[in-house]
Amino acid sequence: MALSMAQGASRDPSVRARAPAQSRGEVDWPALYATVEYTRLPWYSPRPAGWLVEAVAQRWLRPPGPLLDIGCGAGTNALWLARRGFRVRGLDLAPVAVAIARQRASRVGVSATFTQGSIVAAPYEDASFAFAVDSGCFHSLPIADRPRYAREVARVIRPEGLLLVTWIAREETGEYGPPHRLSLEEVVSVLEPFFVVEGTEFAGRSTLRAWSARGHRLSRYTARMRRRRSPQPPPR
Repeated sequence: MALSMAQGASRDPSVRARAPAQSRGEVDWPALYATVEYTRLPWYSPRPAGWLVEAVAQRWLRPPGPLLDIGCGAGTNALWLARRGFRVRGLDLAPVAVAIARQRASRVGVSATFTQGSIVAAPYEDASFAFAVDSGCFHSLPIADRPRYAREVARVIRPEGLLLVTWIAREETGEYGPPHRLSLEEVVSVLEPFFVVEGTEFAGRSTLRAWSARGHRLSRYTARMRRRRSPQPPPR
């Protein structure tokens, strides 16, 4: 029933204009997916993210994984990865998003597992994954949840495992996207105790491949990180 709600929901074109205004309070992601057709959500794309395609082409991410797609939404990135031999699990807070991703996987005959849940209390055993990717989950979290995110992602990734995370940059001045755009320092300061930063990329509007199928060209950062064998600095 939840899935049919999403498919038959609002077709108001204004939902394409911007992401939810988090400045008015924490976004209710389950309600959003339950009331707006997923293909009309401004961050939806039927194509995988360019930074993800590049990481796989460069063999920084290599099958089979297993790989966790954090905040998988309707599953576009997860399905693309599964077609390329990755064993993928997608995690999303919104039950309707998970139902949509499962339906899309079934429709195209792709083997991927999708679970409803929160990354700040991840429903996985320790060291379950070789890789994790995050296409905008971290920058949507309340500030108080960011340290929990770092600990949980580090917990479920194996030592020496890889994390690929991207977010809308502080330098972005347009109306689209979260009201608080994160600097590179803000993100690294939270994740660096658990991950070694292997590389970062800044892409401004003039050089950026589209963030989504909508044609939004947004300044963004992407960071490639490797899980430390133990937290740094060591706990006291």
